[in-house]
Amino acid sequence: MLSKHFSRRQFLFATGGLGVAALAIGVLPKFAGRSVLISEAEASEVFEVTHSDSEWHTLLSDEQYEILREEGTERAYSSPLNNEHREGTFACAGCDLPLFSSTTKFDSRTGWPSFWAPLDKAVATRVDRTFGMVREEVHCRRCGGHLGHVFDDGPKPTGLRYCMNGLAMTFRPV
Repeated sequence: MLSKHFSRRQFLFATGGLGVAALAIGVLPKFAGRSVLISEAEASEVFEVTHSDSEWHTLLSDEQYEILREEGTERAYSSPLNNEHREGTFACAGCDLPLFSSTTKFDSRTGWPSFWAPLDKAVATRVDRTFGMVREEVHCRRCGGHLGHVFDDGPKPTGLRYCMNGLAMTFRPV
């Protein structure tokens, strides 16, 4: 007969087994917004613009820090840049590198500023295995700041949707 309750030993054994399984398949909990284990590629990345953690806190608002440095996500439809329709350039809020032209912006109806292509040599991507799924994370190639993710459900000519956090960027009108 099966017991309705786990003993402490059974509980620890079961949760430990789940943790080992999660580790084996790359599904890891996040600690302070970052994956507990950092990929070898991420650990070896070197960026042109670097700051200490306290310097980043000084340079960015709390919300920007959470997104750019801890890979957070802003609430959908909360960014004024989602409704920015003027001609201009969207730049990294961490280092001011121009990232996207307004000519590639489109309304994806997702609640985040979306683009079908970045500017040349503006962004880099890496595999993001958080939350039990595999996605392509987009980050600023100069400071490594987390911008959002890229998906393959965008419009022509690229078919890509760079779904960006508005707080990770600034806008400069032409």
